[in-house]
Amino acid sequence: MNKKIVVLPASAVLLALPTLILAFNPGPIPNAVPTLTVNALIDIIFSILWPIAVAFFIIMFILAAFIFATAQGDPEKINKARSAVIWGVVGVLVALVAFSIVFIIRNMIPGV
Repeated sequence: MNKKIVVLPASAVLLALPTLILAFNPGPIPNAVPTLTVNALIDIIFSILWPIAVAFFIIMFILAAFIFATAQGDPEKINKARSAVIWGVVGVLVALVAFSIVFIIRNMIPGV
C-alpha cells in the first residue's frame, strides 16, 4: 500500500485535532482559587525560590572553601577557588537584586 495514502489522512486528522478540542467550552478551570492574586502568586514563588537560592550559595561557598583547603599551594587550584568565591558573590548580588526588583516595583506603583 502506498504510504502517501496513509500519511496524508493521518496528518490531516492530527492537524485538525486542536481545532476540534478548542471548539468546545470545557467550563471553568477546575480547582481555581478565586482569591489568588498576582501578588500572592509572586510571594508564593519567591518563598519557594529564595531558600533554594540560599542553599545553592551556601553549597557554592563550602565547595570553594574545600578547594582552598585542598589546594596545597597549587596556584591553579587557588585561582579556581578564588574565582568560585568571586562568582558566588556575584551570584548572591544578582539574586538579591532580582528578588528586590519586585518589591521595589510594588512600592513605586500605588495600588499594586
